[in-house]
Amino acid sequence: MQDVKKIFRNFEQALRKSSWFEDDWEIFNRGPYLQLYKEEWYNHKQGGIHFETYIEDREIRNKAFPICMHVEEDYPQQQAFLQEFLRLEAERIRSWKGYSVVGKGYSVCIRTLPLSFKNLEQRLLEEFNRLRLLEPSIEKTLHTLQG
Repeated sequence: MQDVKKIFRNFEQALRKSSWFEDDWEIFNRGPYLQLYKEEWYNHKQGGIHFETYIEDREIRNKAFPICMHVEEDYPQQQAFLQEFLRLEAERIRSWKGYSVVGKGYSVCIRTLPLSFKNLEQRLLEEFNRLRLLEPSIEKTLHTLQG
């Protein structure tokens, strides 16, 4: 059995070394759970807008884990954000292999990957590199809703 916390520490380091990673990006990493977000995404308590993945006991048992984007309750216009953001990005998200658009509750989109520890850090990095392409539309949606 691989040490998931170590994998996530290495994954965090790889994110921080990415060419696009700048000072306004934030990472919340509590071992087998990680969120990536920007300062102004209302995620100071991990309940705003963020990209997320986790590999906890249930995922290990099921041999699968999620990669997702959430807009949780700390963002005051959650449902309006979902509508506007998906108007801009639903088509692109659906074009990505394995991704589905949820658009309900706090879930924007999700991809479930089979759990294999082979090249896991690299696979996580690839998925988060893809999700972070949504940043301009997140910013645009935030500005639209804030008037």
